[in-house]
Amino acid sequence: MEVYDKHNIYGYRNIAKNIRNQTGLVFSDWLCHQCCKDLKIKSKARKNWFKKPGEEHEIYPNLLNGDFTSSRPFEKVCTDTTTFHHHGKTYDWNIYLDLFNNEIVAYDLRSSKSGNGVTNHFMALNRFQEEKQKRGYKDQVTILHSDQGSIYTSRAFNARLHYNIRRSMSRRGTPTDNPVLESINGWIKNELTIDFDMKNTKDIHKLIRDYVKYYNQSRLASALQYKSPIQYRSELGLN
Repeated sequence: MEVYDKHNIYGYRNIAKNIRNQTGLVFSDWLCHQCCKDLKIKSKARKNWFKKPGEEHEIYPNLLNGDFTSSRPFEKVCTDTTTFHHHGKTYDWNIYLDLFNNEIVAYDLRSSKSGNGVTNHFMALNRFQEEKQKRGYKDQVTILHSDQGSIYTSRAFNARLHYNIRRSMSRRGTPTDNPVLESINGWIKNELTIDFDMKNTKDIHKLIRDYVKYYNQSRLASALQYKSPIQYRSELGLN
């Protein structure tokens, strides 16, 4: 309290360092943090939130609202990015999943250090929209659902949406708003590691291409009456 009375702008780390310098006592910053909470000590410094010039964000409502059923292809599509490590590099795998049959309709894989994050997602977004147009669903409304990550809320990302796409977002910090893709991301990593021996593959891009082909054309899913995603929609006569 003595330190705080003299320096109201100090946070708990500065308070802890000041006390250690003056007394020689040995204790952690975390202990000081807990003491500050008990004493209701809070820094009065004005927080300057950094925002890059020209960077604007948009938040959209959750249009799915817990309803993940779909009556046709490209009615509801979820997107997310999963990260994994391979031979000392970190990769971002951006996936677009059609909730009608859980088909991966578009994706993009690249090194996490390959450049601007928004730019890295443009390729997958463009492929998703091209696939929608190619399969004849250009004029039908698609709800595109994502989390509130900085990529998906960026003005630059959402400005590239075409072909009757309505944006939908999970609530912040609520993965249960997008459980299908959250769950699929988990066991996809397991299959890549165990069944596709990702650790020992040299060409990670070819491995992902092979896996997506297997997933869409051959992998049987109980939710699809033990059919693959493409088999399921093809037997219904849908593009």
